[in-house]
Amino acid sequence: MTSEHSGTLTVIAETLGHDTLLTVAGELDSSTYRGLRDRIVKAALEEPAAVIVDVSGLEVAAESAWAVFTSARWHVTRWPEVPLVLVCRHVQGRSALQRNGVTRYVPVFSGIEEAVAAVAAEQPLKHRRRAKEELPAERISLCSAREMVEQWLTAWSREELIPVAKIVVTAFVENVLQHTRSAPSVRLEASGETVTVAVGDENRAPAVVREHSDGPRPSGLKIVASLCRMWGVAPTPTGKTVWAVLGPENRL
Repeated sequence: MTSEHSGTLTVIAETLGHDTLLTVAGELDSSTYRGLRDRIVKAALEEPAAVIVDVSGLEVAAESAWAVFTSARWHVTRWPEVPLVLVCRHVQGRSALQRNGVTRYVPVFSGIEEAVAAVAAEQPLKHRRRAKEELPAERISLCSAREMVEQWLTAWSREELIPVAKIVVTAFVENVLQHTRSAPSVRLEASGETVTVAVGDENRAPAVVREHSDGPRPSGLKIVASLCRMWGVAPTPTGKTVWAVLGPENRL
């Protein structure tokens, strides 16, 4: 169990079987909105079976702040596809969530046991292979990232995606080295027919495709966008994680 404080908000994280439970208490307002969203996204990126958020202890002055949960869901719905559900033990909170449209996208339950049972019934556990490595903020990390990707995918018998995965990880790591001062964190995941390449950094600036680069060579993210099934950016409390999903159609 871990406890984190952000202004007037407290988030306690604990493991419930294959799920992660976040118990949130305090004031949800404009000063704590982003921190809570990013903490939920961070929990999802660790890929439990589901993220369950107990909001019974939240104080919400402006009801528009409830949208933090639909925002968090939007950031994780494509990858890592971890379900997000809410628990609120009092009818006032559940009514506010419904009134503000949150329940159209994020299920809400009156108790933790009910939420856990619902998740177990709806979401069979996925078998995923994962590997992760922290690299230094140096140019040598470009070569190291490519070597690791090749080793991991070879070990997982996914050699057909090695060429495109190496291009993607190079673009992501190069983006970190060029535009931030942080060390890249490389992560690879294989699930079913897909492989996901993800690189995290400690810079909050969003990763964007630049339509007009300074030179004749297209930007790295523009190359990634043309090579993968889908890609995106997940904010975290300390920065962001940029990811790309590769399928059989992306083989080179």
